[in-house]
Amino acid sequence: MNGRAWLIIAVEFLVAVVVVLILSSQLTKQKTRADNAESLAKQRQETINDMQTRQRDVAALDTKYTKELADAKAKLDALQQCVSSGKCGLRLNATCSKGNTTTAGSMGDDATVRLNDSAQRDYFTLRERISTITGQVNYLQQYIREQCLN
Repeated sequence: MNGRAWLIIAVEFLVAVVVVLILSSQLTKQKTRADNAESLAKQRQETINDMQTRQRDVAALDTKYTKELADAKAKLDALQQCVSSGKCGLRLNATCSKGNTTTAGSMGDDATVRLNDSAQRDYFTLRERISTITGQVNYLQQYIREQCLN
C-alpha cells in the first residue's frame, strides 16, 4: 500500500472516531435529559399524592366539624323547643331586688322568675353563636396542626 492509501484509511478512521465520539456525547446528553425528566416526573407525582392526601384529610376534618356543628344546633333547637313548650326551664343565677314593701314580713310575689321573651331569644342566639364559633375555632386549630405544621 502506498502512502496515499494509508492517509485515506487514517482520515476515515479519524472521521469514524469523531462520529463515534459525537454520537456518544449526544447519547450521554439524552440519557441525562431522560434521567432529569424521570426525576421531575417522580417529584411531581409525589406532590400530587401529597395534595390528594391533604385533600382527603381536610375533607374528613370538614365532615367531622360540620357534623358536630349540626349536632350542636339540633341539641340547642331541642332545648329551645323544650323551654318554649314549658316542659323545661332555664336556670338563672339571679336575685330579685327588694321593692318598697309596706307590710312587715311580706314574702313578696310568688310568681316564677323567668326571662322575658326578648332575653330568652337573645340567650338562645348567643348559645348558638358560641357553639358555632367554638366549632370553627376547633376546626381551624386542628387544620393548622395537621395541615400547616406538617
